[in-house]
Amino acid sequence: MKATAVLTTIGAAATLLALTGCVPNASPSDSAAITVDSSADACTVSTNTASSGTLRFEVTNSGDQVTEFYLLADDGLRIVGEVENVGPGISRDLVVQAQPGDYFTVCKPGMIGDGIGNAAFAVTGDKVKLAGDEQEQVDAAATNYVAYIKDQVAQLVTGTDTFLAAYLAGDDETARATYATTRANYERIEPVAESFGDLDPEIDFREADVAPGDEWTGWHRIEKDLFPPAAADNGGVEYIALTPEERSYYADKLKENTQELYDAVHASDYTVTIDAISNGAIGLLEEVASGKITGEEEIWSHTDLWDFQANLEGARVAYEGVRDIVETKDPELVKTLDTRFGDLEQQLAAYGSLDEGFVYYNELTPTQVKELADGVNSLSEPLSELTATLVG
Repeated sequence: MKATAVLTTIGAAATLLALTGCVPNASPSDSAAITVDSSADACTVSTNTASSGTLRFEVTNSGDQVTEFYLLADDGLRIVGEVENVGPGISRDLVVQAQPGDYFTVCKPGMIGDGIGNAAFAVTGDKVKLAGDEQEQVDAAATNYVAYIKDQVAQLVTGTDTFLAAYLAGDDETARATYATTRANYERIEPVAESFGDLDPEIDFREADVAPGDEWTGWHRIEKDLFPPAAADNGGVEYIALTPEERSYYADKLKENTQELYDAVHASDYTVTIDAISNGAIGLLEEVASGKITGEEEIWSHTDLWDFQANLEGARVAYEGVRDIVETKDPELVKTLDTRFGDLEQQLAAYGSLDEGFVYYNELTPTQVKELADGVNSLSEPLSELTATLVG
């Protein structure tokens, strides 16, 4: 799902909700229903504004496919609340405790793809007290983060299918154009893939990471074929393009591994712990520092800043998921993190965006690389305190 919100405003107006839930159609007495009609081609919400506090969205499916409804935060990425598996002709409720800020509403007929009817939704009024005790807040944060992971991986599946269709058809221009943007869904949740053993190596290992004798598969194997290096950049050896049969082999492997990741995060017992969320934020910034800011991740395509952006977005989502809990324990840390996330987002925005494209890494000057590295380090230092503060 993609909104048009400016990245530098993330977190300025909206915070992740303390409590969300799918409930039967019996409504909270203090909340008049906001009706949502999810049809085959529209997502019609009865109002685009509400006052802060408990909101109830009554979602009716007037289409012919199972549908989902989402309330997204102002970055268009963080899932504040969702109701899924709403069958044709069925109504279900989504109840959320909404803080003042800017949001988006969107429906997803068929429960795949980016969704339809993405529209702005504003919440006015005063900030409301977090609902429930700390454990309930922790549980809500985990529920929302799992929903975000599932959504990103679902989008990765459909995006990868589109990318591979172009690659297998020999339409290298389209495949190159969609390579970096499709990978963004993976880069936002990379620590999750790393938690499933061999999946991340098979999907995302760079050539330099592969041990002698091991097979090199995944995105970067295909990257090298789409962005073939000169002999001087390939150990003095002329690169030999993959045959159609070889392309099919590596495409099938990537498709299978991506589907395996989808199945893993959509398992009925899949969940995350609160420290896994915060450590995910920390890990994503480490990914930037160890690969993206050095230009080693996308050594053939030089699309490292696309990955940088996606890692930063993923780190922000994970942080925002636990931000309110951390704020009660260390408000100064939250203040520092809010500022430094914003600073780094603004710094990176000077080089482009996921929608419009970025400067290629090999076009950056050494001074620009150092400035970006300094920005990453400035955020990484306080971010490293997040987990200890959260669980301490």
